[in-house]
Amino acid sequence: MFDKLHEECGVFGIFGHPEASNLSYLGLYALQHRGQESCGIVASDGTRLRAHRGMGLVADVFKDEEIFNRLSGRSAIGHVRYSTAGGSDIKNVQPIMVDYLRGSIAVAHNGNLVNAQEIRNELELAGSIFSTTSDTEVIVHLLARAQADSLPDRIGQVLQDVRGAYSLVFLTETRMVAVRDPNGFRPLVLGRLDGAYVVASESCAFDLIEAEFIREIEPGEMVLIDKEGMKSYQPFGKANPTPCIFEHIYFARPDSVVFGRQVYGVRKEFGRMLAREHAVDADVVIPIPDSGVPAAIGYAEESGIPFQLGLIRNHYVGRTFIEPQQSIRHFGVKIKLNPVREVIEGKRVVVIDDSIVRGTTARKIIKMIRAAGAKEIHVRISSPPTSFPCYYGIDTPTRKELISSSHTIEEINRYITSDTLGYLSREGMREAAGLPGSKGGHFCDACFSGFYPVKFPRLKADSQLGLF
Repeated sequence: MFDKLHEECGVFGIFGHPEASNLSYLGLYALQHRGQESCGIVASDGTRLRAHRGMGLVADVFKDEEIFNRLSGRSAIGHVRYSTAGGSDIKNVQPIMVDYLRGSIAVAHNGNLVNAQEIRNELELAGSIFSTTSDTEVIVHLLARAQADSLPDRIGQVLQDVRGAYSLVFLTETRMVAVRDPNGFRPLVLGRLDGAYVVASESCAFDLIEAEFIREIEPGEMVLIDKEGMKSYQPFGKANPTPCIFEHIYFARPDSVVFGRQVYGVRKEFGRMLAREHAVDADVVIPIPDSGVPAAIGYAEESGIPFQLGLIRNHYVGRTFIEPQQSIRHFGVKIKLNPVREVIEGKRVVVIDDSIVRGTTARKIIKMIRAAGAKEIHVRISSPPTSFPCYYGIDTPTRKELISSSHTIEEINRYITSDTLGYLSREGMREAAGLPGSKGGHFCDACFSGFYPVKFPRLKADSQLGLF
């Protein structure tokens, strides 16, 4: 992306397999794109839960075979995290695991609860003590207080009190529960492997472990899995699905099936629609790798302009690096991307990516392409302008930091120094995604429209939206 919106989180769970923790590791490896700050696995041997968690990438946190010897058992859940609520700290690493009156339970959460702080304040006034700053811990405290007899009823009772986005996986000594919020903001899928049930944020996790994809867990559905098999519940009554369109624009892996459609095909269709809405005479179409590649292929196919890899991405850039004392212009961008002069020099170039957030990185990339000899640069974005922050599990800046909230498209074009700039329209995005509806209906596009399907506290709106 020109200016990166950070991923949310990824969850994985497996029940009834002798290699549960090893398969959870592989599942998290496939979901690494959804969070790179921390990760963890909690496993059950039928009588006890054991956890291993740490800061960093999956391969770094789980690099010792002895870890998997300790995580014995036929059931496990896992989590990869990028912090959206709560800071980047070891105490916030998930899955969260606790012991309480009814035994032990662990939970992994993808999403964000918009009323978590309100509930936390009430619980603290009543004497609760929190050990993390994560909104997920609110669910654990409410669960410990729930009075219903069965685990599904207790979870259902708790989730009646929270609002926002959540795809959750719970693990006890003998059961696993997966549940998706009534709006279905975040994806959650169900599969089978050698008689075991598997759940994950995306189907690409099933591909790696060769699990069979069964179906999506529906918005508002709760699935209980134990030694008797699987049961489905609908604790919320009528669901009102508004899945997050940004999963198709950027977050999900292109090889995943999300909200009933292959992500790669949707992104190509975004590019095709973009070519129809914003045609231009040019010599070559190049993507900003990797997120812009499918849309660029679609744009090239629709327009007839040749597709080329005009920018090469360095896939081995770590989280930090030492900048040389001698100043190198646009160093942060150049260490990640390098132009292919033979593709660009003397050409009219169409540059494709999925979004522009602040505009600062876009400006550097355009100047780098210009320095490589581009004759003209026409930027095309395969989503509408991102003008509003997200409260449902994506780490977005405040509204005043989003360039399209206060600048026209022509002003943004001048700032990033491109010759022309075109965004995919909301209508074109809906049509390409196969998700019809107006005013955000049938999917959430609040980051483009400002229409929020689940309301949040006014105080939050005042400070982050910059409306008051």
